[in-house]
Amino acid sequence: MSNLVETSSSPVDTAKVTDRRHLHFDSIDQVLAEVDRLVEAERAGQLKHVGNWTLGQILGHLACWAEYGYSACPLKPPFFIRWILRLRRNSFLYKPMRAGAKIPGVAGGTLATDPMPLDEALPRFRKVMERLKTEAPTAPNVILGKMTHEESIALTLRHAELHLGFMVPS
Repeated sequence: MSNLVETSSSPVDTAKVTDRRHLHFDSIDQVLAEVDRLVEAERAGQLKHVGNWTLGQILGHLACWAEYGYSACPLKPPFFIRWILRLRRNSFLYKPMRAGAKIPGVAGGTLATDPMPLDEALPRFRKVMERLKTEAPTAPNVILGKMTHEESIALTLRHAELHLGFMVPS
């Protein structure tokens, strides 16, 4: 079973989705527990997708961005963009991420959005989350630069809150 969902030809403006969940995670274990719940709902046919991506895509996207903490991210934003965004460092780390934000000049607005079967994305996601729990990332963040282990976890939690909020179990 591929667990891929057909999507409509016109994407949803995720900035305007009103029925998404607003999540907050304090730990990677909380994210993993929520993912378990969502996977169970998906497999039971009881998961509503209110955004543009499948659960597999979301987990693949989150895994890829977390993996960039251990390898170089392919993006090379200009200095002035990094400088401006670093002024908002605490917002990125400790406040909810804004839905609908897009990286200028990147097709689809972000990286790692390819469809991915849930059965492929889930173990990839789990592996990098378990690694992040115990091993600090070694590569600087493409936007925020060098971060502590705790800051890397906080950024990953905020990212997961945003994307997993578009999955609504019934």
